[in-house]
Amino acid sequence: MLTDPPIEGRQGLGRRDFLKRSAAAAVALSTGPRPQPPTVDASRVNAILADFRRFGGTGDGGTTRLAYSDEDLAGRDYAAGLMRRAGLEVSTDLAGNLIGRRPGTDPAALPIITGSHMDSVPSGGSYDGQVGSAAAFEVALTLADHDIALRHPLEVIIFQNEEGGKTGSRALVGRVYPFELDIVTASGHSIRDGIARLGGDPARLAEARRDPGSMAGFLELHIEQGALLEAGGIEIGVVEGIVGIRRWNVTVRGAQNHAGTTPMPLRRDALVAAADFVRAANEVATTMPGRQVATVGRIEAVPGAPNVVPGEVRATLEIRDLAMTKIDRVFAEIEARARAIEAGREVTVAFEQFYESLAAPTDSRFRDIVEASAAALGYSRTRMPSGAGHDAQSMAELGPVGMIFVPSRGGISHSPDEYTAPGDIARGANVLLRSVLALDGGG
Repeated sequence: MLTDPPIEGRQGLGRRDFLKRSAAAAVALSTGPRPQPPTVDASRVNAILADFRRFGGTGDGGTTRLAYSDEDLAGRDYAAGLMRRAGLEVSTDLAGNLIGRRPGTDPAALPIITGSHMDSVPSGGSYDGQVGSAAAFEVALTLADHDIALRHPLEVIIFQNEEGGKTGSRALVGRVYPFELDIVTASGHSIRDGIARLGGDPARLAEARRDPGSMAGFLELHIEQGALLEAGGIEIGVVEGIVGIRRWNVTVRGAQNHAGTTPMPLRRDALVAAADFVRAANEVATTMPGRQVATVGRIEAVPGAPNVVPGEVRATLEIRDLAMTKIDRVFAEIEARARAIEAGREVTVAFEQFYESLAAPTDSRFRDIVEASAAALGYSRTRMPSGAGHDAQSMAELGPVGMIFVPSRGGISHSPDEYTAPGDIARGANVLLRSVLALDGGG
């Protein structure tokens, strides 16, 4: 058992002191005599992950467990049972997030939070979000197995509707807007009805918001969803930051007309203009220096008949980068290209932003702790960015965050072919456990 540090008064430590001590704890992991932390039960964490497939698992090895679906509710019931088995106090907050809490020995200490999500995309994989959730349960179970008392409270959170826009974690920072509640999700339930199905209260959603500075820190384990770790033969990714995301609805309007009687030079074809726009977005993102990406992921021609020149096209545009200012620059260039398309094709192109997730650098001291934890266990590691969005992105508005990546086979994600080896899952869970103990020992 790790020795709890002395309690400094009834107010506990401030964030600056907490982070200083956390950095010292990171160094202490790999230098000098110390009690050896336990390791996770590798068989158990992988068995928990396999059990998740009882709720929405598909014959091809994937999982369809859509947010707010019956499978989602059943999976959350199973998760609540795991929380209770680990001695956590289980509750559902007003946003519908499932929370397991274990008190700390210092009533004034802020909570250390870990967790992820369990919902999937349609015809998705069985690892995205689920590995981090299983590892968070395993950390709590290991602490219970070894009767390890933490100074800080420990919270394990299963965030709701991550795949539909991180609704649960964004609610904790007050970034779910009223219009979103009427959005119908892939399960057929609106977000409003879905929150109620999970045991939350959409009418009181604002009360789910937590204050900045209300946590000691948040750690999330996740599969990489890329192939950099696998290609390099590296076991652990220390995440440097999570990309920001902005999304727009794009509407191109031309003139609907008869496909047989409208000469080509007289057409104001919205779909042809939209094709120019798709190409322009790709060219801007490709030619501008940096790691930014831009995607037109959905497109629909109206009226959509084979003998009608489309008069309107509805599409989406998404831009991601580690800096929100870079997203601004990419969008400005794409918008300028759209104005040129308007003039050349005699159409109009309108943009309506409907989603934003702020870029979130991880805390430098938390990176040190994760890296030191991996080193102490003898795991190879590297620092890297995250090109996908995660719940840690929202939690960064509440306090310092860290993320741990484990390899994804072939970089495949959001597919039944998504796969992370059992040994990699156990290694990630061990790094998570060590990091939680280091954070607790640091303040």
